[in-house]
Amino acid sequence: MASPLDLDQLQTFVTIADTGSFTRAAEQVFRTQSAVSMQMRRLEERLGKQLFEKDGRTNRLTEDGERLLIHARRLLRLNRETLAAFDDASLEGHVRIGTPDDYADRFLPEIMARFSRSNPRVELSVICEPTVNLVEQVRRGHLDIALVTHDDDKGLSDVVRREPLLWVSSVNHAVHEEPVVPLAVGRPTCLWRRAACERLDDMGREYRILFTSWSATVIIASVLSGLAVSILPECALRPGMRILGEADGFGQLPDCRIGIMRGHTAQPEIVDALARHISESLDNISVPAALEETGGFDFAALAYGKGKRLKPGHLMPGW
Repeated sequence: MASPLDLDQLQTFVTIADTGSFTRAAEQVFRTQSAVSMQMRRLEERLGKQLFEKDGRTNRLTEDGERLLIHARRLLRLNRETLAAFDDASLEGHVRIGTPDDYADRFLPEIMARFSRSNPRVELSVICEPTVNLVEQVRRGHLDIALVTHDDDKGLSDVVRREPLLWVSSVNHAVHEEPVVPLAVGRPTCLWRRAACERLDDMGREYRILFTSWSATVIIASVLSGLAVSILPECALRPGMRILGEADGFGQLPDCRIGIMRGHTAQPEIVDALARHISESLDNISVPAALEETGGFDFAALAYGKGKRLKPGHLMPGW
């Protein structure tokens, strides 16, 4: 029977992949660079595959390295969860997390399940509010951590996921063909609203704000009922939506960047653990499998892991 993989080697491998450098990885795993290189040679020999190739001064993963990275993260996560289950000194306490409802439906189930399995003694309090409100609550000390839409102007969060921001309308209506496009968007401070209006202005496309709401449920309802066009990240797409592109008269939007914002807390070890689980959860989440089965995808490497990017004109059937 084949011998099992070495978890220490896998941890070093993942650290190199995350930092892009053997030198920086050596510092993080507290080994010399030569020891790290030896670990990777042994791992490559064990698998019979080349895992890295030089790209200037950085070490880029090969195709086999990308494949191993997915499995390595899973093995290390399972190892942590196993140890936590038998650790009498495991984390215990209470942590407050906030997220917009756009992200809650798609991301929270995975985040909460992973974190609770590893930290059964930690109580989670979750609130769903727009990013601008969450930022203020973190600053005031009312939240320990928040999953927010990253804003370069404020530079408040550490980006952990990128998704395409998409124009959407109803698959059963042609509201997007109206000469003056009705929009359903967030309030004036919403980054997505700003991006949509700027893009339409650049294209000389007439529009009017028909619905304004902080609630993703309201925005989605206005789209599905055929009353308005909106902009949503890939994670917020719903059955019955149609993705619009340049052929429909809607130009490409900037990517949506999702980040983690931390507050000042008396329990930094719990917040650090939750932040790690959020990052790993978002790294593993891709387009829902039911969408994948419908076709209409092209493959695109997102900033963290590989995802599948939907094409304009793609119809979102029920699932």
